Amino acid sequence: MNNPNKYPINKSEAEWREALGEKRYHILREKGTEFPRTGEYNLHFENGVYTCGACNTALFKSDQKFESNCGWPSFDDAIEGSIEYVKDTSHGMIRIETLCANCGSHLGHIFNDGPTETGQRYCINSLSLDFKKD
Repeated sequence: MNNPNKYPINKSEAEWREALGEKRYHILREKGTEFPRTGEYNLHFENGVYTCGACNTALFKSDQKFESNCGWPSFDDAIEGSIEYVKDTSHGMIRIETLCANCGSHLGHIFNDGPTETGQRYCINSLSLDFKKD
């Protein structure tokens, strides 16, 4: 995990594990990935704000979400300042990992293959998110 002391919200990994439970801890703190098409927010299109599943920081607005058919919630942009971008060379690939800028938790990855004018596709794990309905 990244240096936890550089984030406004930081806890020990034991505190995160207790607060998040095993599944969310694996995704958010151990950089796991949920199986495609299994997440609660994959086909979710209500109006509201998607927040970090670890610290409740607002990350994405519902009008930034689109159906990408990739199996995970997809967004074409993020709320300014909410995401940290880190080069990820794991699994023999070069990708850009997205982290919550407030607590350093893993959200997913961003790709430059989005269908909207931004050209971006934030591919985010549902377990990394919560949703606050408008």
